[in-house]
Amino acid sequence: MSTMYDVVAAKLASGIVRAAAKRVEVRFTFPDGAAWGPTTPGTPELKVVNPTQFYRRLGREAKMAFGEAYVAGDWTTGPDTDLAELLTPFAARLATLIPAPLRKMRRVIDRRLPHHTTNTRDGARTNIESHYDMSNDLFAMFLDETMTYSAAWFEDFESESLESAQERKLDGILDYAQVGAGTRVLEIGSGWGSLAIRAAQRGAHVTSVTLSQEQAELANERIKTLRLDDLAQIRIADYRDVVGEFDAIVSIEMIEAVGEEFWPSYFSTIDAHLAPGGRVAIQAILMSHERMLETRNSYGWIQKYIFPGGLIPSMQAIEGVCAEHTALRVTDRRGLGLHYAETLHRWRDTFNANWERIRPMGFDEDFRRIWEFYLAYCEAGFASGYLGVDQIRLTRAGTPSLTEAPVS
Repeated sequence: MSTMYDVVAAKLASGIVRAAAKRVEVRFTFPDGAAWGPTTPGTPELKVVNPTQFYRRLGREAKMAFGEAYVAGDWTTGPDTDLAELLTPFAARLATLIPAPLRKMRRVIDRRLPHHTTNTRDGARTNIESHYDMSNDLFAMFLDETMTYSAAWFEDFESESLESAQERKLDGILDYAQVGAGTRVLEIGSGWGSLAIRAAQRGAHVTSVTLSQEQAELANERIKTLRLDDLAQIRIADYRDVVGEFDAIVSIEMIEAVGEEFWPSYFSTIDAHLAPGGRVAIQAILMSHERMLETRNSYGWIQKYIFPGGLIPSMQAIEGVCAEHTALRVTDRRGLGLHYAETLHRWRDTFNANWERIRPMGFDEDFRRIWEFYLAYCEAGFASGYLGVDQIRLTRAGTPSLTEAPVS
């Protein structure tokens, strides 16, 4: 039964949607034939299936409602509209989509992060396991042959294979860290072993740490199959418990899972284990510093359903933490934002194409729609420029930098 609050909140939500329709190049259509927004052919269409429930969700939980309403079927895309294509105009206007008076209420409607998502040693393990330990077979259904779950680096969006683009990305990180034969390498965040394998194939000695049991088992199997186990080893360990000294330290899209309060620990650990003259190369998803400050205490849809404990940093935040807590400084960086949009698009296409093979693994229709929304939502973020991703090279003061043109 609806309360008076629900009725008022739903009416307010309807007004917000109507206002949003004036700000984004999206056409809203309704079961009664009504429509809001542009009429230009080719405009993405958001088809509201159940307006009453859609507005009630938005009124009750604004930050979660849009994604949850998609999963529930309260809205969908028009017949000729791709989900990421629909979400991209929203991502491009995210900072101004809500009218200014309502944006000032952010602190009222934002929810603090649940305590259990804090990335202590125990919390970090729980958070990592909740996503990465679902099923190796699931990830194999949409990743390429390298089993690489991060942004690729394409030379040609139209014709290049995802596997080739992922190998270029791996080589980019290893080149930044100047990894070669005999290099002692520490990797923080192993994935399914693709970077460790690539480094070992160069003759490097690799120690890679992860908190995912599933990833570690498959990564070590892959390394053994390639007869590289004398050069590379995946260990289940927290990055804060690493011992030893390394010539190169690499980490791909791991910092997003660290949490703001532990960024100093993350970079201090890297600094402490880096040999004199050593190099660091990380790949990090980024957002603008202003948006990071606005959202860092929020609990959003991605954190609830996909990455508990996650927070995307800004470049300014990374540089600030390094300056305050370490001797490391950013010397080189290349941007791969549009490359991530293409990567995510290919993952989503493959995920959808393989759904009938994924379903028997124990995943239901809600899971399919959650992951479809997640992949499209992220693709829209990178396509619009709301999110970025950089390969970043860090060295201690006095170490020469690498000079090269940025990647667009």
